[in-house]
Amino acid sequence: MTRLALLTVRNEAAFLLEWLAHHRAVGFDAFVVFSNDCDDGTDTMLDRLADLGWLTHMRNDGPYDKGGIQFTALKAAAKMDQVKAADWILPLDVDEFVNIHVGGGTLADLHAALPDATAITLTWRLFGNNGQVRYVDQPVTETFTMAAPEVLHWPWRASMFKTLYRNDGTYRKPGVHRPRDVQEEKLPQARWFDSHGRPLDDQFKTRRIFSSYGRQNYGLAQLNHYPLGAMESYVLKADRGRAVHSDDMLGVDYWVERNFSTDEDTSIGRYRGARGRHLAQLKGDETLARLHHEAVAWRRTRFDALMQQEPFRALFGRLLMTPPTRPVPPKAAQFMIGYANRARPSQH
Repeated sequence: MTRLALLTVRNEAAFLLEWLAHHRAVGFDAFVVFSNDCDDGTDTMLDRLADLGWLTHMRNDGPYDKGGIQFTALKAAAKMDQVKAADWILPLDVDEFVNIHVGGGTLADLHAALPDATAITLTWRLFGNNGQVRYVDQPVTETFTMAAPEVLHWPWRASMFKTLYRNDGTYRKPGVHRPRDVQEEKLPQARWFDSHGRPLDDQFKTRRIFSSYGRQNYGLAQLNHYPLGAMESYVLKADRGRAVHSDDMLGVDYWVERNFSTDEDTSIGRYRGARGRHLAQLKGDETLARLHHEAVAWRRTRFDALMQQEPFRALFGRLLMTPPTRPVPPKAAQFMIGYANRARPSQH
């Protein structure tokens, strides 16, 4: 059985080896990675990883379709023989780490727990900045261990999911959060489950992109999401631009909506040993080790350069003054949900 992860990256070489080592430990045995406009050696690192047999690297240099960089990459992925041949597919970002709680923590264990599933929604658990100002070359999963509560009542974006789905022809194209281009005649046989083990109704098969909030969603698995990182890294993320909404510069609003650091969650530490073995193998290659160290140095140099410019200097100053996000109380959340239901009737 081939379990394939799809990834789109730009200027992420300092984080790439950890991400690959972790997901190999989880049980992914194939990776297709798209890169675009890299300044830090990410594309060169991916070429080396492809030479070593770790992944398939595709350059995604444009022009881009209406949906933007990530949509263009996923559209191209749908045409690749390697993607067509995969048994299971999961599109991910480099700041997302699969974290399976059942059994030994592998994809095989998750499939064994949900044997009838043809799609499993992996709900985000947001991990906040935890007051980390400086970027350090340490594993993301060990640096940021403070997360949102297991039960959140708002915002709905905190409960978004990525979909691990069986590539059985029901959906002909991968999507950012859910597979697309449905084959209508196959849809009745689709069986969707959430990462708490609950069967999902038909709205998830065609349109929904977030789990029901106000309840637990992580019984079997979760998707650890580290959208912020250190404050220095967030400034670089704003400089890089977003893969989906590439024209929108990240600001304090994005930061506030995701900077939950109320509850400690170290459950992903179960992968430390297996991840470490894969990471040691990768860094044992002299070329990859050199490219990693060069990428780390590039991030520090680039941050220094951005501090000479507005609006990046102003953004960094605002981050330093912004307190962590507090969970919205249930009553206040109900007030917000009322407005959200009127504004987004198809999403809740």
